[in-house]
Amino acid sequence: MKMLAFLGLGVMGYPMAGHLAAKGFDVAVYNRTGAKAKKWAEEHEGRASDTPAGAVKDADIIIACLGDDPDVEEIVAAAAGGLSKGAIFVDHTTASPALARRLHFELGELGVGFVDAPVSGGQAGAENGRLSIMCGGDGAHVELARPVMESYGARIVHIGEAGAGQLCKAVNQICIAGLLQGLSEGVHFATKAGLDIDKVMEAISGGAAQSWQMENRMKTMAADEFEFGFAVDWMRKDLRIALAEAREMGARLPVTALVDQFYADVQAMDGGRWDTSSLLRRLTEAD
Repeated sequence: MKMLAFLGLGVMGYPMAGHLAAKGFDVAVYNRTGAKAKKWAEEHEGRASDTPAGAVKDADIIIACLGDDPDVEEIVAAAAGGLSKGAIFVDHTTASPALARRLHFELGELGVGFVDAPVSGGQAGAENGRLSIMCGGDGAHVELARPVMESYGARIVHIGEAGAGQLCKAVNQICIAGLLQGLSEGVHFATKAGLDIDKVMEAISGGAAQSWQMENRMKTMAADEFEFGFAVDWMRKDLRIALAEAREMGARLPVTALVDQFYADVQAMDGGRWDTSSLLRRLTEAD
């Protein structure tokens, strides 16, 4: 039985680590707020550690799910002294491809594998064990970690070398940003036209306009409900990464750049913690 460590018990990490425990893995957890780690350990009969190094000691696979590049750098530095040669570090944080490449090299020098493996599916996907996971790094390391990731991942794809997982996540967020703006405008138009949103959704969700966002957000958007889901603040962080990569490689993302500024408007409306579907509020607030 593999020994696992899970670092970061936020809205995603907490249920993901829970799925590992439910599968019978021996899991040690660390969280910056120690009380949360202890709560998780009590609920799942796992082990809580006061330090990252303590959590990763003797672990075959280390999993992190954090906020941004600085958080990943801090946790890796704090855990480095406890890492075992031959272990694999799987990072589910949406972070920069440059950091993934650097950690792949630096941990490799210590005899530790590194897989950048950002996820898509949100809190509901984490809770239901239905996440999509896009992986970068050595194929052998991905395959060794795959049985563990299958505890909470419904789709696991090895995209390519180190950093490729993060680049794929950027593609994911680019697609979502434009889609949500289009959906917001569609809902706004339908409302102004006096149409029944439920009937509109019934009519168009079976055709070419269908999407996960439509199926899961159209009704809550029409009801002006945004106090849940994937926060605007986090989306702007992800789009910052995507736009920076685009500038470096010479890719043109005009719609993504525009929607990023629309999200800045939502933040200015004190909507940083609202769901990303709250782009609709920019349109309705102007009425």
